[in-house]
Amino acid sequence: MSDVLNVLKTRRSIRKFKPDMIPEETMNTIIEAGTYAATGMGMQSPIIIAVTNKKVRDELSALNAKIMGKDEDFDPFYGAPVVLIVLADKNRPTYIYDGTLVMGNLMNAAHDQGIGSCWIHRAKEEFEGDYGKEMLAKLGIEGDYEGIGHCVLGYADQEPEAKPRKENYVYYIK
Repeated sequence: MSDVLNVLKTRRSIRKFKPDMIPEETMNTIIEAGTYAATGMGMQSPIIIAVTNKKVRDELSALNAKIMGKDEDFDPFYGAPVVLIVLADKNRPTYIYDGTLVMGNLMNAAHDQGIGSCWIHRAKEEFEGDYGKEMLAKLGIEGDYEGIGHCVLGYADQEPEAKPRKENYVYYIK
């Protein structure tokens, strides 16, 4: 089996992370893979915001928990020390698909690098609100961006197993 196929078949969402920070070089390798995701007409509508600052990470977690309807002490990022936020330019007709492909590349590259990952939702709501808009302004990001998802990264503190593939997953027309 090729290395790529092995990564695709063995990657799992991690929902329990060790607190140890991942090396910056490893994080940058994962981010680079995200920038090579396919995008509609090659227009590269997504952007990635890499959050390693614990204070900002914890603020995002509390906001995400609030949007989720949980207490702010609930951590929807499962203890992951790194949050990669994927947003995409709403002016591109393929922006949601483009951002989704970036998220897939990030998660698969993380697994390839021995790093656990999980897609966490509610980035859309975060960046429709004041906190997200202020973050973009502070970073000098202009435009009409929608939050697609958070790719949380860290060292896994669990080993989930794959569910069997469902019957009738694929239909052939020959």
